[in-house]
Amino acid sequence: MNPQSDQSKAIAIGGRVLSLLEVLGLTLIAIATVIAGAQEVTEMWGRRQVTLADLLLLFIYLEVLAMVGVYLQSGSLPIRMPLYIAMVALARHLILDMKEITETEIIATSAAILILALAVLLIRFGQTRFPSSPAGHTEEQRD
Repeated sequence: MNPQSDQSKAIAIGGRVLSLLEVLGLTLIAIATVIAGAQEVTEMWGRRQVTLADLLLLFIYLEVLAMVGVYLQSGSLPIRMPLYIAMVALARHLILDMKEITETEIIATSAAILILALAVLLIRFGQTRFPSSPAGHTEEQRD
């Protein structure tokens, strides 16, 4: 028996198991997101009212599904997607809790949104100015 061959087989099997677990986890996230979205739509239907907070929550669900789709298709996740989700979640927090939070919390949440937006801008600038692929393609050009 060749120990190097056994090690290569073990690594290959381990990689396949991890890939399978990754797909399973992403599938569970997608199913849970669809269920949560359906529950939100059912609540809106029952109230017979759609608020901005409802729409932002549905947008968050949609972004999570898009993020799962991108990850399944490409095997990598653009870091901007979670940043967009975080910005929408913080904006939703501001909208929902505006009457209950203090001025300091409003300023802090707004500053957090601004920091995230600046991070997205910096990442986009870096991807455009210093592309990581050998051919000089940006993230959108590779998709």
